[in-house]
Amino acid sequence: MLSIEEIKLLIEKLEKVKGHDFQKLIDDNLKVLKEIAIVVDANNSAQINRNSKSLDWYRQDESQKHTANKDINLENDLLFNAVNIKINNIRKLMPLSEQLNSLEIGPGYGKFSRCFLAWRLNYFIDILPESGSKIRKKFNPAHHQYLKFYQTDKTSCADIPDNSISFVFSWDTFVFFTIEHIKDYLLDIYRTLLPGGCAFIHYANCEYDYDLAEAKKGYWNYNTKTVMSNIITDTGYNVLEMDQFKSGANYALFQKPAKKNIIKHKIIK
Repeated sequence: MLSIEEIKLLIEKLEKVKGHDFQKLIDDNLKVLKEIAIVVDANNSAQINRNSKSLDWYRQDESQKHTANKDINLENDLLFNAVNIKINNIRKLMPLSEQLNSLEIGPGYGKFSRCFLAWRLNYFIDILPESGSKIRKKFNPAHHQYLKFYQTDKTSCADIPDNSISFVFSWDTFVFFTIEHIKDYLLDIYRTLLPGGCAFIHYANCEYDYDLAEAKKGYWNYNTKTVMSNIITDTGYNVLEMDQFKSGANYALFQKPAKKNIIKHKIIK
């Protein structure tokens, strides 16, 4: 039996080949599949509750991950190193005058939170109120004055000032959001970013088996590269890069337009 994620992926693939000689066949199948997707989504929402994971759900998930990974040496963590190198490459392309404030969304226990020391102020927002105390422990007390913590309702950066952030980062967070949640978040991120500032976001790409399996079991929410790219551009950003480090580690790098962009070309890997 096809899952809703597989149906949506098939719809997306059929959309891409529209305009060929088998146009009528595609149109007929698209109509049926879209009707099925609407019905299955409606039935699944009551059972899986994908749209609103609770605070306790996030708290338990975060605790389990921390327990499983707390003894891992970050210096030997290939994914951490790849992400950290990417962050440093972004920073190097920013003039010193533009390396102002960073924002991390969903820092959890702060695996990546020390990667932003080059920025003047480090803002953090998380759905869990206890996140701030966990992250502070990773910094020298003298540096605490440069750390700003806020709680969010999953889609809002309301406490972050307008046009105050030059770099936004989020890993292992947007994979849990519905498409509508992502749209709402990117709109609020746009408000906080300086013109020319950029965002580096981990997302689920269900064109790949790993991500699709996570969505089918209700752990992640369905998304693809095409959908994510459309959300980004529809919100007003310019896509700089969309790629993956490994299976399940897909990312989007995008920029708020400006007359004089901070980053003027595609990031070099």
